[in-house]
Amino acid sequence: MTTTVTSLELQVLSSISGIIDKALSLDEALNEVLKILSENLSMKRATITLEDRTTGTLIIWASHGLSPEEQSRGVYRLDEGVTGNIFRTAKPYCVRDVRKDPLFLDRTRARKTETRAVSFIGVPIMLHGKPIGVLNVDRLFGDEVSFAEDVRLLTVVATLIAQFISLNDQVEERVEGLKMENVWLKSRLSLGSGGPYIVGSSQAMQDVQRKIERVAATKATVLLLGESGTGKTLIAHTIHDLSDRKTFPFIKVNCAAIPDTLIESELFGHERGAYTGATSAKPGRFEDAHKGTIFLDEIGELPLAVQAKLLRVLQDREFERLGSNATKKVDVRIITATNKDLERLVEADLFRADLFYRLKVFPIQVPPLRERPEDIPKLLNHFLQKAAKEYNRSLSFTPEALALLKAHPWPGNAREMENLVERLVIMVDGVRIAAEHVRACMDEGQREIPAPTVQAASLPKPLRELERDEVVAALRRNGWVQHQAARELAITDRQMGYRVKKYQLDVVIATERMRLRTALR
Repeated sequence: MTTTVTSLELQVLSSISGIIDKALSLDEALNEVLKILSENLSMKRATITLEDRTTGTLIIWASHGLSPEEQSRGVYRLDEGVTGNIFRTAKPYCVRDVRKDPLFLDRTRARKTETRAVSFIGVPIMLHGKPIGVLNVDRLFGDEVSFAEDVRLLTVVATLIAQFISLNDQVEERVEGLKMENVWLKSRLSLGSGGPYIVGSSQAMQDVQRKIERVAATKATVLLLGESGTGKTLIAHTIHDLSDRKTFPFIKVNCAAIPDTLIESELFGHERGAYTGATSAKPGRFEDAHKGTIFLDEIGELPLAVQAKLLRVLQDREFERLGSNATKKVDVRIITATNKDLERLVEADLFRADLFYRLKVFPIQVPPLRERPEDIPKLLNHFLQKAAKEYNRSLSFTPEALALLKAHPWPGNAREMENLVERLVIMVDGVRIAAEHVRACMDEGQREIPAPTVQAASLPKPLRELERDEVVAALRRNGWVQHQAARELAITDRQMGYRVKKYQLDVVIATERMRLRTALR
């Protein structure tokens, strides 16, 4: 009998060793190992439980003889049940009858239909002298094969499993290293060829560049922080272009430009008849971005109800269209951006704290131009070359013009600079942009009207105050929706965003929109 069992053992070990070519597909290799055990040695409900380093729990990674629902229930603390005991002590454990052992939890609930006694054997999966998981099997009770023989065989199998896992980890680590190296090389090539990535040699922008290179090859959610016009959209696109999602869509959504009543449908889609005017089903932007990247700009404008739905997408990668109960799954990388103080909005109950911390996995602070004046000449020339090429011109700045532009505070940051340079390219007739051209292009509307020498009581309001009052009035008439107020004032969404920042209206808008939503409930 012993010879027969030994022969079987050799056959099993030979079969397991033969699947080494599948080791790089870890799930397939582990499932194949368990299938061999089940079919050759009648070891039922075999499972491989591994430590999940992110949650600190043990989860069933692979199984044979369990339904997907049963496998999903197999989650254990490191000090819980038989599996936790095997992992913690790094020693095998045998149960002659699972119905009589208080340590046996049957967390999967897979043994409820068994009418006979079921024995259970578990051995630790060891790597470099430390447990990384547990191999468990069920056996119908019988004395023809000793527990010691099964433990000996399973310990050898667990060693092979550990080698599969180790090989997989080494390859994955190497692949991640190659991805990072690829990102670094692409970013260096871009910088050397005047590509579309980061323009600037200041320490602040070098730090941003390093963070982009580090995060691009990962799956991490990124939160871009900084004032309007600092280039957050460009950075989001750069992260996408440097990632392995580059060949899939990059979808940008400006949360401030979509009315509260439409934002949920815009992001998650709707079914026919979901609301008045929904004459046909329409996928949302998350579905459009499948396998790619979605960039949610002005995330601080997202209504609380939609924030809850976004949180679920971040956690589970699933959602339902408006008007549907069917759950949809998406594989999307999420990048968000804001020029607001989200922590302040959280304190004011205008932004969910749990969503804030899920978004802030990898924050990148994008510095304003005033904090990196050494980048101004390079940016000016970058935008000049870009605009000159577009308008088929050849232009340069005089030293006086450059000095004037370097002294400008640039409240609108790089966006303001790009727009100003384009106006200069259009206005100037010659090949040199002089200081007087720059002065002529500067926005006179940003200056306050000089106070006349009359009594204070009769002084007119400064232009700045008049403009602020007009912006606030338009926002109020349009339910504090920025893009609607911009349309009424015949200005662009960007111009409205600039005025909101200029007059520090962001918290006022958020508070008023919250008050309106509360009143409508």
